[in-house]
Amino acid sequence: MVHSLGAGSELVGRSHECDYPSSVTSLPIVSRPALDLDGASPEAIDAAVAERMGSGDTLYSIDEVLLRDLRPDVILTQNLCRVCAPSGDELTRAVRKFTLRPEVLFLTPRSIREIENNIFDVGRAIGRLNEAESLVGTNRNRLAVVRSAVKDAPRRRAVFLEWTQPLFCGGHWVPEMISLAGGEDPLGRAGEDSVRMDWDDVVNARPEVIIVSPCGYRIERSTELARQMPQVRGAEVYAVDANAYFARPGPRVVEGVELLAHLFHPDLVPWSHRDQPWARIT
Repeated sequence: MVHSLGAGSELVGRSHECDYPSSVTSLPIVSRPALDLDGASPEAIDAAVAERMGSGDTLYSIDEVLLRDLRPDVILTQNLCRVCAPSGDELTRAVRKFTLRPEVLFLTPRSIREIENNIFDVGRAIGRLNEAESLVGTNRNRLAVVRSAVKDAPRRRAVFLEWTQPLFCGGHWVPEMISLAGGEDPLGRAGEDSVRMDWDDVVNARPEVIIVSPCGYRIERSTELARQMPQVRGAEVYAVDANAYFARPGPRVVEGVELLAHLFHPDLVPWSHRDQPWARIT
């Protein structure tokens, strides 16, 4: 989001997850997961996270000394999901003893409109409000193009999977993305947390399309997990890059809508980007 507003050179630190654009990977890392789950299966990750949260322990650690030494004017954080990144409580504790208190901006969107509001909030906090207004305006125009292209097309019945072992439905802004792209997810929870479900729920939804988008994964791992799933008769299955377009609430959700629209209605919505962040599972 900061880079999209033209202020990437002003970043002084990042979380362990921040990796786009690639230039940010050279920045100091101020937060890391408390659990080492590299290489673990989705089922093992779910069990470990549930146990940690059940005990009240934090899932992330913040390098308070490094954060203080970086002397940020503004800290961007989130208070939407304790599983995805350090929560507001953890960061509030970390900066409590700082001599110079930075402005802490909590981003907690549940819809595309709230993502837009976050862009405005960030632009305001870093002195880039004009750029934020321009970015949001451009993104709205792109969404209008997609909406116009699919308005007369039959809506594709879809199921979006935010996790695969166990299954989680699509929540927050994702069902809205599906609707804008010309689809309908009967299991989605627009503006709400995603919840667990089972394969009977997926089968009974009679999907024409299944989107496999496990939170935190890139296209390669999403593809591996999609190939391990049971088949659902009559459903096209696509693995997608979850991190780039769906799991992270930022400017690229608009590209995620364009991606879904292309998968749902390829004859109506072309894919004009160089990369192909999806894989058809056969």
